[in-house]
Amino acid sequence: MHKLKIGFTFLLVLTYQFGFSQYLQGEGSKKFDALLQFINYAYVDSTNEDKLVEDAIVAVLKELDPHSVYIPKEELKKMNEPLVGNFEGIGIQFNILHDTLTVVSPISGGPSEKVGITAGDKIIEVDGVGIAGIGLQNSDVQDKLRGKKGTKVIVGIKRRNVKELLNFTITRDMIPIYSVDASYMATPEIGYIKINRFANNTDEEFKEGLNKLLAQNMKHLIIDLTGNGGGYLKTAIQLADEVLDDKKLIVYTEGIKNPKQEYYTTSKGGFEKGKLVLLIDEGSASASEIVSGAIQDYDRGLIIGRRSFGKGLVQKPFTLPDGSAIRLTVARYFTPSGRCIQRPYDDGKEEYYKEFSRRYKNGEYMNEDSITFPDSLKFKTINSQRTVYGGGGIMPDIFVPIDTSLYSDYFGRVNRKGLLNDFVLIYLDSHRKDLLAAYTDVPSFKNNFDAEKEVFNSFIAFAESNEVEKNEEQINISKKLILVRLKALIARNLWDTSAYYEIANELNDSYLKAIEEINNDTFKKEKLVYK
Repeated sequence: MHKLKIGFTFLLVLTYQFGFSQYLQGEGSKKFDALLQFINYAYVDSTNEDKLVEDAIVAVLKELDPHSVYIPKEELKKMNEPLVGNFEGIGIQFNILHDTLTVVSPISGGPSEKVGITAGDKIIEVDGVGIAGIGLQNSDVQDKLRGKKGTKVIVGIKRRNVKELLNFTITRDMIPIYSVDASYMATPEIGYIKINRFANNTDEEFKEGLNKLLAQNMKHLIIDLTGNGGGYLKTAIQLADEVLDDKKLIVYTEGIKNPKQEYYTTSKGGFEKGKLVLLIDEGSASASEIVSGAIQDYDRGLIIGRRSFGKGLVQKPFTLPDGSAIRLTVARYFTPSGRCIQRPYDDGKEEYYKEFSRRYKNGEYMNEDSITFPDSLKFKTINSQRTVYGGGGIMPDIFVPIDTSLYSDYFGRVNRKGLLNDFVLIYLDSHRKDLLAAYTDVPSFKNNFDAEKEVFNSFIAFAESNEVEKNEEQINISKKLILVRLKALIARNLWDTSAYYEIANELNDSYLKAIEEINNDTFKKEKLVYK
């Protein structure tokens, strides 16, 4: 019995470690102990004790709420990387093209850039072992190129117009993961910052982008939180602090075992005056909703887009004795007006995560009128007394439906097969130098590069050679989308992700609406606080 007894001992260690042992002294703990003993004594087959315990933990957490989760030890580090903000490796953005590892770009300041690896290089060997033409997967690349800081790896590079294989010795280092994708001037007076997650370094990255825009005489700001699933609570508070006046309540949290805790703005922010727009959609969750809710409650800016995800639960990590962990929901968070935006999860985890398809079927992505809130979920903003809603995400002040008018089956096929990106990599392999000579910066490329003339027909032929049949009618429907996407991908590969958004946003209706609303009298009519 001693092996399976480990399972119950594991639970006892957990409860004593966190000071909750009094909760497992009743009938429940005795039943679980008895179950393990019966399995060990009488079960027909051998059992894996560790897996039994893990399955039990997963099952218990699943019954609590959709966001309490168990994280095995081997997955914990990888899950934390995007929020911690770095990993150890050689520092490249890559793609696997024609079964060959191709460098999209070396990360600025990273170890690969330092030794002279450039965009377009093909990594053929790693430590003398060939890796081309072996069915390489993304996970294989990580296994071969990531490693502890200070360790070395030798890569064999095939470079265009160079006959022999070039060997580079790279010393692995800490590689930053950026959470601000873009910061640029959308108009001479309006800045734009795109944030993909709320990580450790987000506040510093945001301030850096903000200061760059302020130096260009920015007067108004668009913060894009679409698709931003959240991250650290403290980072959301830091960001809200940048755009709200001093001594403002940003958010408060409360749970049965966690007393009410309030978080206030503390210092002068970098953008407390000027028109502010936040872009959100159904993928904006958690920390994104904390920031959006505070901005909306204080009438500090306009929220534009579609209803956010609706995650108003706070998780706290607890490390288990074997190095694994749980993220346990310990409280709900509330916006300054008292809204909890957590949507219901009474029907279980599986139904909870079908919300996107349910919204689509209900027509919510296309029509604002398909969304209804009971009176009990209506609240008033603090300054202008506008009506806002709780209990199911942040409802934007201005609704913008999804635009599907440029979508076709043809575009869906080339996009799913990754042909847009593959084509751009091949195109840049022979045109990179000429393009950088012709276009010295992103604005000159944006204004003067003619994607229809330069790449459109070649791309259609490339798609056809990759088993996507030419369909003139569908190509005409998606032509504008294909041209903008190709141009944006070329810009990203020549410069950075900011260049990508500067061009791709030409088709972003929420972004265009934000510029329109900043330039008209909406802020004044809605009595928003921006002066």
